[in-house]
Amino acid sequence: MKTLSYAGTVGLASLLSYWLTVTIMSDVHLSHEDGRLGGMCAVIATIFVLRASRQKSLHAAFARMSATLVSFALCLAYLAIWPFHPWGLALLVAISVLIPGLIGQPDAEVTAAISTTVIMVVASLSPREAWKEPILRLADTIIGVAAGVAVAILLNEIGRGRRGGWRSQHEGPQADPPG
Repeated sequence: MKTLSYAGTVGLASLLSYWLTVTIMSDVHLSHEDGRLGGMCAVIATIFVLRASRQKSLHAAFARMSATLVSFALCLAYLAIWPFHPWGLALLVAISVLIPGLIGQPDAEVTAAISTTVIMVVASLSPREAWKEPILRLADTIIGVAAGVAVAILLNEIGRGRRGGWRSQHEGPQADPPG
């Protein structure tokens, strides 16, 4: 029953972040498809940060945003000068892993590399406006992280009124999911 409750919560939080992203960002996304991609990025961020407690969710949100900011900066700098190239992708993925490790954020290494990969590959699909992709994916991720944290805080508050509360419902993912 705990797993069913957690699954339902993650599903509803994902719906919220998807809806918010495609609604709020509808005038900004480059196309209908890009809007759906933005919704996907927001959902992944929501899933990543929605944990068993407010504290765990805030820690996951910090790790997710750290990784996203590294990816954002690298991809924006690269795409402002050069078009997508597989060697550029490989270089940015390597740097995306290196930077969080060097600044003491090893939890962000894999997520930064995955975020960089998503941004670079999506940029290859629309090369004329490729430099916009890091900005859009940052905005989508912020919405998803905010939705995940908001739901975690809400459930924490609701859980205070029930014996055991949200913390006993589910401990969340054992390992950080990709995205």
